Amino acid sequence: MDGTVLLIEDEPDIADLLRLYLEREGFSMVHAETGEDGLERLREREAAMVLVDIGLPGIDGIEVCRRIRATSDVPVIMLTARDSEVDKVVGLEIGADDYVTKPFSPRELVARVKAVLRRSRGRPAAPRVIEVGGFAIDGGRREVATPDGRVVRPTAREFDLLWYLAEHRGLVLSRGQILEAVWGYDYFGETRTVDVHIRQLRRKLEGIPIETVWGVGYRLEDG
Repeated sequence: MDGTVLLIEDEPDIADLLRLYLEREGFSMVHAETGEDGLERLREREAAMVLVDIGLPGIDGIEVCRRIRATSDVPVIMLTARDSEVDKVVGLEIGADDYVTKPFSPRELVARVKAVLRRSRGRPAAPRVIEVGGFAIDGGRREVATPDGRVVRPTAREFDLLWYLAEHRGLVLSRGQILEAVWGYDYFGETRTVDVHIRQLRRKLEGIPIETVWGVGYRLEDG
């Protein structure tokens, strides 16, 4: 699998180890030690994927991700030494595609990189419109027209999730099914990832008929 991975990480030992594993899999890696340098590198050179450590000197990884999302849909995986639910949720809410808690297995991280890239390279969704509950979900434009006439453009991951629910509207989908279909891996992540993205969709698309089926998962009501 080809592509350039931009790693924004201030620990040289981790950078050297990840370079070894990524290059073995056919990736090239660009390394930046600060958030400011990483953002500059991304402006200078297109990347297939960004890996960013939360605990960076200067501007932290959360702010880096926020600035990336302001202008780009490039996939982002956050690396964090903080085993904090708050950090993970904040990272997902600002548009990170995934997160990995240190210490991590380099093989697992490379597997996640491949999984996220498989999903991102599968975009866009089929160029058709699915209408549910007064919402028009446009697979070609990757946007949603609301019943009150607004046009909402969810993040890339949020739209992938909504489109998957829409294609299977009326069916109850488990969090595991959603993780595998939308994130592209079996169960590396936590179900919290799905819950956070559902919450974001409900916030942006007030009234979208996504039903929580307690103990199982979610269903987009068909009607």
